[in-house]
Amino acid sequence: MQPGDEKRVSLEALPSDVLEVCARLHGAGKRAWVVGGCVRDSLMNRPVSDWDIATDALPDELMKIFPRAIPTGIEHGTVTVVHRKKHFEVTTLRGEGAYTDGRRPDDVHFVDDITADLARRDFTVNAIAVDASSGVIVDPFDGRGDLSRRVLRAVGVPLERFREDGLRALRAARFVATLDMQLDDATRAAIPQALDTYKRVSAERVRDEWVKTMKADKPSRAFDVMRETGLLDITCPELTALFGVEQNRYHAFDVWRHSMECMDACFGDPTLRIAALFHDIGKPQTRELSAKTGDYTFYDHERVGAEIVEPICGRLRFSNDERARIAHLVRHHLFHYSSDWTDAAVRRWIRRVTPERIEDLYRLNEADVRAKGTGHFEKDIETLAALKSHVARIILAGDALNVRDLRIGGRDLITELSVRPGKIIGEILDALLEIVTVDPSLNDREQLLQRAREILSRSDSH
Repeated sequence: MQPGDEKRVSLEALPSDVLEVCARLHGAGKRAWVVGGCVRDSLMNRPVSDWDIATDALPDELMKIFPRAIPTGIEHGTVTVVHRKKHFEVTTLRGEGAYTDGRRPDDVHFVDDITADLARRDFTVNAIAVDASSGVIVDPFDGRGDLSRRVLRAVGVPLERFREDGLRALRAARFVATLDMQLDDATRAAIPQALDTYKRVSAERVRDEWVKTMKADKPSRAFDVMRETGLLDITCPELTALFGVEQNRYHAFDVWRHSMECMDACFGDPTLRIAALFHDIGKPQTRELSAKTGDYTFYDHERVGAEIVEPICGRLRFSNDERARIAHLVRHHLFHYSSDWTDAAVRRWIRRVTPERIEDLYRLNEADVRAKGTGHFEKDIETLAALKSHVARIILAGDALNVRDLRIGGRDLITELSVRPGKIIGEILDALLEIVTVDPSLNDREQLLQRAREILSRSDSH
């Protein structure tokens, strides 16, 4: 489907399983429309993940037409129909009352007019429907025109829409990035006036919007909107503190713009991109003006940044694994490989960053150097390629990179050397790992036992 002046679409453009669900409704004498984001994405020739259906059938009628439907939101007129192993949300046309909690309507009332149903939706591009029996497009708010103009505009009065559900303001920022659109002036102006409602949005819903935003080509467009409208001051003031923080001669941008460019350039899963967003969050606290060079330094900003980002991720309800991964990447994003790194130095680096995080760090580092904005990053990319080659050679050699790779373990120390269980076991194994890091040929059971005896002897002598 294409946005434009046509009044209908070919039903062949709709998936057959969607039409089959709608046919069940038609067979019961009810009407059905495909609505919302799936219509929008179809008109934009974007992949559609979920197809939503609206109908004039009342909730109890829906359960009779689809007796095996799941009553996921029956009080609001929504059931989930499972057809061909796919889930389709089917919702009765409705109007809504006030939103006193800033999230859900206090009450809903069912209607039989598709236009009245579309009037309750957030943005015009999401307020388009297609009659599933005729292909007629229902577009009372000119959503197709806004798609053609690439403008995101609230349905009706923007401030009313944003005060109904606080998340809508954040969704506006996300759609700017994921749909590559510009905010309508009146819609943008309403967001700062609705911040009190936004403050009531749960951290989990905010996190989910951030994760969805990271799927955009340039998620920075959403974060610029968040910063400019005050949303980010509420969610993460630590990020707004990056704005205007001047860097040194190696950077063309302030810390905010550099972080945005790095996030955009860091292609990968959402968690990796969020680490890119936060990678320099420690710079404002560590910036100092060098008397020697007259330029700014940011010593230890990666350690400070990791300490800052961990509680932020907790506040946003990221999982423990996600929090650990993000903090780890922020902590280790800065490294300066050179040709004089020995094999032992590379092994120590691998041990420090852990093998499972290396690919993440490669992507983050490349994005970081490209985001400096100076245009001179070819040497840095060559240096990164040299590190990749060196690391690959070490890994291919099968050298010990953690204590599990040693040819002896804690049980051997207990049985062979009569070491009592306790922290001494870990201390000995760590010392042995450092020995084989320097000389991998020493990763031999007998040699390691001998070295363990020497370590024990030295500790006993103290």
